[in-house]
Amino acid sequence: MKIRLANSEEWMERILKECEGILERCEESGKECEVTTVNTGKENCLSIEKACEGSLRVNYGSRTSFCRALLHIAGVKDAGEAVTEEKSSFTDFGIMLDCSRNGVPKVKAVKNLIGTAAFMGYTFIGLYTEETFEVDNEPYFGYMRGRYTQEEIRELVEYGEIFGVEIRPFVQTLAHLNQIVRYNDYGDIIDANDILLIDEDRTYKLIENIVSSAARCYKTRKINIGMDEAHMVGLGEYLKKHGFTDRHKLMEKHLSRVLEICGKYGFEAEMWSDMFFRIANGGDYRADSDMDLKGITVPKNVTLCYWDYYSTDQTMYSNMLKQHRKLTDRISFAGGAWKWQGFAPFNRFSIETGRLAINACRESDIKECTITCWGDDGDECSVFSVLPALFTDAAYAYAKEPVNKEFTVLTGIDIEKFIRADHVNPGVGFDLTRNTMSKNLLYNDPLIGTFDNLVREDTASVFAKTASELAEVKENKEYAYLFDMYEKLCRVLELKADLGVRIKKAYDGNDKADLKDIAENVIPELLKRLDLFYEANKLRWMKENKAFGYEVQAVRLGGVERRLKDVKQVFLAYVEGKVSEIEELKEKRLPFDCTDGKDLEHTVYNNWMLTVSPSRLDF
Repeated sequence: MKIRLANSEEWMERILKECEGILERCEESGKECEVTTVNTGKENCLSIEKACEGSLRVNYGSRTSFCRALLHIAGVKDAGEAVTEEKSSFTDFGIMLDCSRNGVPKVKAVKNLIGTAAFMGYTFIGLYTEETFEVDNEPYFGYMRGRYTQEEIRELVEYGEIFGVEIRPFVQTLAHLNQIVRYNDYGDIIDANDILLIDEDRTYKLIENIVSSAARCYKTRKINIGMDEAHMVGLGEYLKKHGFTDRHKLMEKHLSRVLEICGKYGFEAEMWSDMFFRIANGGDYRADSDMDLKGITVPKNVTLCYWDYYSTDQTMYSNMLKQHRKLTDRISFAGGAWKWQGFAPFNRFSIETGRLAINACRESDIKECTITCWGDDGDECSVFSVLPALFTDAAYAYAKEPVNKEFTVLTGIDIEKFIRADHVNPGVGFDLTRNTMSKNLLYNDPLIGTFDNLVREDTASVFAKTASELAEVKENKEYAYLFDMYEKLCRVLELKADLGVRIKKAYDGNDKADLKDIAENVIPELLKRLDLFYEANKLRWMKENKAFGYEVQAVRLGGVERRLKDVKQVFLAYVEGKVSEIEELKEKRLPFDCTDGKDLEHTVYNNWMLTVSPSRLDF
């Protein structure tokens, strides 16, 4: 249904202009609806009432609720169908965008996400920047990593204000600062791995520079200070300098100093909660029974964020929230839209875990919720690939079932067709199955065959079928580039997925004719398809991200190309009798045994360095 505002303010007109593509998508009937707007001041609520024939009144409490109401109206055929009343379960409901795993999203891409998020009903977007934003007096912080300038962040903050979407800093003040350890400037303040050395003046000078710089470019006074997964805190250089120190006390002392710095710049801090639980629970974060949390003191001026992207049992969420209540009343929750396991998303899995988690949060009266979009191991997956999960989580946050027509208005694609992106990994997208086979088989060495035992007879044909299904979706104007990349990846895997199996069979059977066919026909065709995928992957990256970080993708995919050319040369030399054997193919094959996955559809192994070869790449 087309929307015409009967009364509007300047910001409303700006929203309509910025998101005209969304509002142009309406039912074929072309009916126009006159919309009168009333600001109720109730920020988490909206209602749509029928005013008279063909007209509606939208009662909104915030700009994001206004946007959400517009999306709902645009997705119906008749004004009467639009009547509804909604209240968000959360006072704060946001998306966290990982900007630190090589991919730093362009300002334009983040703006696109801001507008899309507003129409779904999200109230903030967090930029997770370990060291990928400009920090005063720290020239090597984010050097050559595509870091945001402070001016770029200010631009995003101002753009977010149009939609009522707050832009927030998510930083690190203890661990996960792995990319700065290479520089001498920071060598003296590293405890172990990527963990900062507690009790060093330079450590707190760095943290103050981070916080003060954030204060200069963000208007919000909410900040996530990280402090998660510091498993070795106090057990490296700190141990050498000070001897063993109770790690609870060490964390408390460090947190106290970080909070003092945050307070100095007016920030209200949130932190990931896992370290409190890991130290008390033998390294484990989650538990389905009561934990002994005696002796743990959480400052009153910090919010503990319980994060869980994995649980498929609602009682796990409820129990962990109960455990958090033992420590503090200031609790938030973070779920996940899975885009951090290779090239393809896990929307179905994300949707189910999101439903369970949000239900548990509602029952436990949790008022702050973040949906994280991490980018582990190179940020190979687009944040826009998880729009189905983000859309559905937003519906659950408003205690509604998702309306697929609204997703079509939002993206131009039916949600079920969009979720075909999940199918890039065989078997994913139909239930709660997860695997990383598209990445593993892409980088699987043709002669070493690490993952060959997981390949089934129908694996190649499954990739061919998925490629055809994705070709239908790439006709969409807005996200054609994304589905084109996925189709081209599947076309590569149509030939490469079972290549190692075929090679080993031919070699063991002394079938030199087949090895020659692979060298002269299969590999040349595979190289053509690989080149097409490379260009589509590059297009996706450059459309969404700054150029920095793509060099890693170039090295990885370039390695596949060079290795295929080597294999071709080896086979031709073998069939021509120039070499009498192929060393790698003589070795007895052992099954893949690096994760709990026992078959192709349940193996999750998102690590390029360990996938590409059993030899070491990190000396």
